[in-house]
Amino acid sequence: MENIISKEELDRAFDARFPSEVAEILRSSKVAIAGLGGLGSNIAVMLVRSGIGHLKLIDFDVVDVTNLNRQMYSIKHLGKPKTEALLEILKGINPYITYETVQIKVTPDNVEELFKDFPIVCEAFDKPDQKAMLVREVLTRCPLATVVSGNGMAGYADTNSIITKRQMSRFYVCGDGNTDVGNGIGLMAPRVAVCAGHQANKVIQLLLNKLNT
Repeated sequence: MENIISKEELDRAFDARFPSEVAEILRSSKVAIAGLGGLGSNIAVMLVRSGIGHLKLIDFDVVDVTNLNRQMYSIKHLGKPKTEALLEILKGINPYITYETVQIKVTPDNVEELFKDFPIVCEAFDKPDQKAMLVREVLTRCPLATVVSGNGMAGYADTNSIITKRQMSRFYVCGDGNTDVGNGIGLMAPRVAVCAGHQANKVIQLLLNKLNT
């Protein structure tokens, strides 16, 4: 796809809305996202729109029709690896960001290699055991990394019950901490997106906290 707008034009548009020190920090920041489903695909789009300069996108799955009710993908992406489909979407927003995509299943054996160079890791998996594994392994194996995790966003309950909590010095959890797909209430786009927004916002807060130190 040919770019119809230059990097300089995009940068000027962003700079017109934010102080230069904010833009500089965000452009020099690196964030990894593990899981590119309802949480991860929404987080990635928000971070790209917010000016994050380097994203690492990790998932092993392909886009399925059941994903379309809450994830960033569309019908044309069905059957494509999520890494490939999401990269296409993100480049349509800003092609000048540094993107890394890794189509792989995250395991305890590859956590360190995948995340060691990233100061912030967004956990965006579906299954509780995989969520717990990633948080445990990143906090143990990557001592400079902070994990921002999502937990509890199913159904259509009040979105104000979704909050962000600091659980440990390098671990934040976003969600209501309660509702789960297993309760038979399913996942719906609004609450998933709200939780993803909490995660993306916490990432930006963590990155910009250095302005106040």
